[in-house]
Amino acid sequence: MSSDTLAKAPAAPDIPERADVLRIVPQRRYGQWVAAAAVLVLLGLAIDSVVRNKAFQWDVVADYFTSDSVLRGLWLTLWLTAVVMVLGFALGTLLAAFRLSANPVLRTVSWGYVWLFRSIPILVQLLLWFNIGALYPRVLGVRTVDLLSPVAVAIVGLTLHEAAYAAEVVRGGILSVDRGQIEAANALGLSRWRRWRRIVLPQAMRAIVPPAGNMLMGTLKGTSIVSVIAVNDLLFSAQLIYHQTYQVIPLLMVATLWYTVVTSVLGIGQYYVEKHYARGTETAR
Repeated sequence: MSSDTLAKAPAAPDIPERADVLRIVPQRRYGQWVAAAAVLVLLGLAIDSVVRNKAFQWDVVADYFTSDSVLRGLWLTLWLTAVVMVLGFALGTLLAAFRLSANPVLRTVSWGYVWLFRSIPILVQLLLWFNIGALYPRVLGVRTVDLLSPVAVAIVGLTLHEAAYAAEVVRGGILSVDRGQIEAANALGLSRWRRWRRIVLPQAMRAIVPPAGNMLMGTLKGTSIVSVIAVNDLLFSAQLIYHQTYQVIPLLMVATLWYTVVTSVLGIGQYYVEKHYARGTETAR
């Protein structure tokens, strides 16, 4: 190309040396701001109505919130939740192992158990166990009514119910582990126990912990159903008080606040457990 051609070529437009001179105007979303303001106004009105409504009798709520009978009921609720979760996941893990077994009998038994106990409402199960003496008056020479107290009935009924759901949670967690990880562990010559402890379980826990945490909170709240068989849990303790004082709403608020406090604490614990097992993944960053 000649020098004359280069001289006649149009000059290139001036390009800003700094990119920050370009002003980027974000899109204005007036509808979202209006909706957010409306939600805040409605939330404020709801809170104001709750706080200022004398029917809630917040002074009564404060008096009974830490009363001995309520705290005893709370302790039984926490204890029952812990026992049911431990036993339920122990049985659920066994059922999950059966479901993943190559033995068709074990797979069928596990599938049948999960199908049956997920089909029957928990209230019906509790009432059936509570009246089991009508079917089996004696077990091993002992009267059934003496063998199964209301608390024992609650543990049996809730554990069998939770185990069906825990089995699916554990099975889903194990299936979420890439098959190549297990094959690599086999190639390294790791024993079965070490393979499960070091390879499979840590990765499966990332998928198990979130639904297990939801199950824990659901079990905590679900224990309130044992009040129908006269187990002195948190809700039943509140009911005993308001049957005497006729202060129904304040005592129900006492139970509601305690359930809210405990589930909030469990939610915080679940967050840190999830964060622990998510180390090394994108979600942990």
